[in-house]
Amino acid sequence: MDNISRPPFIIWHDATITREQREKQNRHKGIVLWFTGLSGSGKSTLAHALEEHLHQRECHTFVLDGDNLRHGLCRDLGFSAESRRENIRRAAEVAKLFVEAGMIALTAFISPFQADRQQARKLIGPESFVEIYCQCPLDVCEQRDSKGLYQKARAGLIAEFTGISSPYEEPEQADLVLNTATHSVEACVAIMAAYLQPRLSDVLDLATVATKISTPLDSRT
Repeated sequence: MDNISRPPFIIWHDATITREQREKQNRHKGIVLWFTGLSGSGKSTLAHALEEHLHQRECHTFVLDGDNLRHGLCRDLGFSAESRRENIRRAAEVAKLFVEAGMIALTAFISPFQADRQQARKLIGPESFVEIYCQCPLDVCEQRDSKGLYQKARAGLIAEFTGISSPYEEPEQADLVLNTATHSVEACVAIMAAYLQPRLSDVLDLATVATKISTPLDSRT
């Protein structure tokens, strides 16, 4: 899927409004916050909780959730290594568009392979990419599994399930590592907000966590 050639008549058209102009209007930089981890580690929960925090501070945000993209853009993909690679490539391309729009894209994908995450970083640009590893032991993820996916995977009912029948390669140099087995959602949001403040804006106060996050702890996915 990576080797599809473009006809010579397809030419890139530069926009008249630049990314810098959009960022100035938004009062913050465009960036991708790439959440990775096992199923049940807290990726979607933390992405949405952080988005809520940033939205309350007038940031322009959007969450790209792995399951949601498989309902539309990636509905034709399975879970083989090749399909997972293409899934992440498409997600990274979409996230890059949000960055060009001067927005904050929060992506929640298992993205189990190191090479695919590195490719996403390269595509988006390392200065606009923050890898957030939701670190959580497998047994804790299984305890949180309200859908029974791990149980089905162990019974052989779901093939190529990450952590059971398909590997997860832990990030070697993640920008942020959150221990979601011991930290609350509020604590994780506070850590992320403090980290992002100098990278995102010198106008908006992003680091102060004064409001209660509405996402419950036991709903992590």
